[in-house]
Amino acid sequence: MPKDPSGQRLPRPRDPLQLGKLIVDIATGQVEDVSPDDGKDQAAAALGRKGGAARRDALTPERRAEIAKKAAATRWAKD
Repeated sequence: MPKDPSGQRLPRPRDPLQLGKLIVDIATGQVEDVSPDDGKDQAAAALGRKGGAARRDALTPERRAEIAKKAAATRWAKD
């Protein structure tokens, strides 16, 4: 993805012709494409992926059942 002089990533153009030109430029290697997930803290993302599994392993089956019952009651009460 092209960058402006300050190093910020420029948004993709909304005009179909300009977008087509950008795609061709990326395909021919004239412009480097930056993946949309750039800027994310990789360590934080890795911890986030571990969170659900760690919570699942820490909860007892009884506590998980309580949480599920409360969630079901809340869903049905929204009418």
